[in-house]
Amino acid sequence: MHISTHLDVDVVALESRDRVTLMLDLTAPMLVGGGERPPAAIQVVLDRSGSMGGDRLAVARRALDALLARLGPLDVVGVVAFDDEVSVVVPAGPRGDGAAARAAVAALVPGGMTNLSGGVLRGLQELRRAAPRGGTLVVLSDGMANVGETDPDRLGAVAAKACHRDGVTVSAIGIGLDHDEALLAALARGGAGNAYFAEEADTAGAQLASEVDGLLTVSAQAASLLVKPADPTTGVTVWNDLPGHGTADGIMLELGDLVAAEERRLVLTFDVPAMASLGLAKIADVRLQWVALPELVEHTIDLPVLVNVVPGDAAAGRVPDPVVRSELAFQQAQRTKREAARAMREGRIADAHELYRAAGLDLRASAASAPVAAAIELNTDADLLEDLALRAMSDDPRRVAKASEADSGWKSRRRGRRPAR
Repeated sequence: MHISTHLDVDVVALESRDRVTLMLDLTAPMLVGGGERPPAAIQVVLDRSGSMGGDRLAVARRALDALLARLGPLDVVGVVAFDDEVSVVVPAGPRGDGAAARAAVAALVPGGMTNLSGGVLRGLQELRRAAPRGGTLVVLSDGMANVGETDPDRLGAVAAKACHRDGVTVSAIGIGLDHDEALLAALARGGAGNAYFAEEADTAGAQLASEVDGLLTVSAQAASLLVKPADPTTGVTVWNDLPGHGTADGIMLELGDLVAAEERRLVLTFDVPAMASLGLAKIADVRLQWVALPELVEHTIDLPVLVNVVPGDAAAGRVPDPVVRSELAFQQAQRTKREAARAMREGRIADAHELYRAAGLDLRASAASAPVAAAIELNTDADLLEDLALRAMSDDPRRVAKASEADSGWKSRRRGRRPAR
């Protein structure tokens, strides 16, 4: 794993409180050529409620059949289906020749209500039983959870616990315009996975295939970042939408799995207390940990975050790093997309429109002083924000909220960067 750190400013004024933004660039290792990968593990939790009838369930069955064909005989696979009840369609275990699993999937028919929480909890149980080293759980649903636990925060906490304790990455695919994107986004956020919006059933099949592509090329598993401020009064803002929890030392951020050569970019802002002495000072330590595949060896990298404390007049002339500032602007825009999506769901259309519009203007302003590559990216996202602002006033609010939530989640957690091919 390669990690590099960059500060927007590396000097702070003596005896003055300050703010410093840290950008971390991560690049996952390549898979070792010629070595056999360890068995992968994927658990699918499939909505088979009444609304999944017709094309949606048929496409899901075809996608699951394609998934089984892609996996090797030693790869662990399981399928849990839910309507108002939960059933284990394919018990999690080695795929073998896949014949029994294919037959079980082909026999799926739509049922009644939507007990999504029951499906997720049963899927996690199956994955823990058959793959104690961790794996990926993918939820496919087209409806609003109306049986069992329906609170996004509580289900997100379940996914976060599974990610931190068991090494399980949780991704979610929402089909159509009637699924609960807030709940699915909370699952993906807690599980350090991806949240997809598939308006058409065929798109959901392609997204499930994309998850399998990633699963089969994972080179770093159970990655986490521990951020330890040197002074306990230092405030830390994590701009990426990542699951995290407090520890005795600081904040633990769960990064989940990374595929070979995948790039991630993380942004944190430190509220630095006043420094009493001139010279080099440490404001924090960051520790990156991961398990490298296929050798299953745990690795750790420790890096200090250092600033130079200088007289106030010297600090007044500092020039912020434009790349770090542009990345901060980018992640602030992703946070605004989530806020605007919430406003759309709550019927506050004018508020959402203004959030999208203002965020687009902010990105345009940031692009004006950004390096060329960053400026192109900021302007592209500003185009999207302007389009969302227009659509907020004219399109189906469900469609706008779902598109906004999914785009933000991908760019904030995975940073919108595909692995090198």
